[in-house]
Amino acid sequence: MNATLIAVALSLVSAAAYASAAVAQARLADRTEASAGILRLLGRGAWWSAVGLNAAGALLHVAALKYGPLTLVQPLGALTLVAAVPLGARAAGRRVSGTEWRGTVLTLLGLGALLLAAGGAAPHDTLSLAEALAVGAVTLSLVAVLSRPGARPGLRHAAASGLASGVASALTQTLTVATTDRSGPLLSWRLVTVALLVSAFALGGLLLSQTAYRGGLGAPLAVVTLTNPVAAAAIGLALLGEHIQGGVTGLAPALAGTAAAVRGVILLSRAQDRNAAANDPPRATGDRPPSRVVVAGPPVAGARAADSLPLHAEPVRGP
Repeated sequence: MNATLIAVALSLVSAAAYASAAVAQARLADRTEASAGILRLLGRGAWWSAVGLNAAGALLHVAALKYGPLTLVQPLGALTLVAAVPLGARAAGRRVSGTEWRGTVLTLLGLGALLLAAGGAAPHDTLSLAEALAVGAVTLSLVAVLSRPGARPGLRHAAASGLASGVASALTQTLTVATTDRSGPLLSWRLVTVALLVSAFALGGLLLSQTAYRGGLGAPLAVVTLTNPVAAAAIGLALLGEHIQGGVTGLAPALAGTAAAVRGVILLSRAQDRNAAANDPPRATGDRPPSRVVVAGPPVAGARAADSLPLHAEPVRGP
């Protein structure tokens, strides 16, 4: 079987696994109280199902990279968004709206333009220990700002998740290249440190996405899908000697892709707000519960006698 076809097949299955994991996380977030901590999540079977699906998606992605180039496999990973939006709508018992489809298409087109602009040859450079520690420190600072206590769960947490996951991917590249290069030692302080950073940022990205999905699925997943490769590409451009395809002229499609992706996220956010409003319509009488009239005093026969007694309103507490 052709290696390219194997890469495409593995990438499609990987995207389906990631999409299923995202839907499972979103449903779990919808059923979990906002005050629930990580220890409570660890006791949920749905959480471990999502972790297993994410792990399966990651392994399939790595396997796809063995048979196909990064410029082919990475764009196919964006199909996670295409699969997750209809899967999430089906889980919620509704149809995908036209706004959601437009937002998804624009996000994918924008991401595709960004990936084509940043695409290049297979990586050969790796991060030094100092560079890895600097990347870890900057990433941790940005994640802390985006997910600071009191921030409303949503796009900021999604951006922090994509940033953490993207940095983990870039650091994984250093591990992969370093371990396959037989000229250096297989075990060193640099590789151990990078492996620890990969584990920490991968787990952090998973937990941050769980928080982000409390506000819905479509828009947060779009932000995660966008931020992940952008963060990895930024490290490649700044530290690994990669460059934008076409030089200065290559900036035009990258900027156009950014604009399209931002517009797609906005559309998905609007659709998400409409769906939330439809599922939780406001009460016509306000937040206070309806009242019923209660007669104060002993039972009195006859409507006229009851009308002469003092009345007060008592909130309804149940049927």
